Amino acid sequence: MRHKMIVATVLVAGVIGLVGVAIAQNPGTSAPPPDPNTVKLVGNRFAPLTYKLMTPPQKKMFESLISGERRGAAGPFNVLLRSPEMGDLAQQFGASMRFHSSMPPKLNEFAIIITARHWTSHYEWYAHRRAAANAGLNESIIQAVATGKRPTGMAADEEAVYNFCTELLTTKQVSDKTFEATKARFGERGVVDLIGVTGYYQLVSMLLNTDKYPLPDGAAMELKPLQ
Repeated sequence: MRHKMIVATVLVAGVIGLVGVAIAQNPGTSAPPPDPNTVKLVGNRFAPLTYKLMTPPQKKMFESLISGERRGAAGPFNVLLRSPEMGDLAQQFGASMRFHSSMPPKLNEFAIIITARHWTSHYEWYAHRRAAANAGLNESIIQAVATGKRPTGMAADEEAVYNFCTELLTTKQVSDKTFEATKARFGERGVVDLIGVTGYYQLVSMLLNTDKYPLPDGAAMELKPLQ
């Protein structure tokens, strides 16, 4: 029994530590805007940029990014800086979809991890499966999505999100039944916001996968290839 309690404590501490890493990279509006010279970008195929060496358009995008609601630049932004005009529009759209969607945070994060799993985007999954758990999504649902299985025990609103996003991603269409059920639960804006968050995080997944964006030190890939 004592051994099991020790193992459980270690696992919980590990999860909390990883959440802390994700928060430290993009701490959110509770933190003051950082000095742009101190922000360390991360990349792989796209070498990390420094503020000092950025062009004026890149600096404009970067300043807008770190002064916004993320207060950081982890994830796809080192890549997006290569096309700063597009990148600035993309990061503004992403902030709208992440922080101002009509969908509650738990359901919004659910849509994001469904998208991350669809693309096997390891960093996106790493960051947002933790955000989903913090927002209240049950761990059994998260684990089912990770393995590519339909979760059991979903609440009605969770099931509506799962059905809509999974059908749209896998079939590239939405049936009348699924559309009407989603609209009845979330309204027309909810339908559009689900499309928006799924679309934005597909872009993020493509950017991260193309870059082969690394996970933080000590973090292991949690997603296996889907059959």
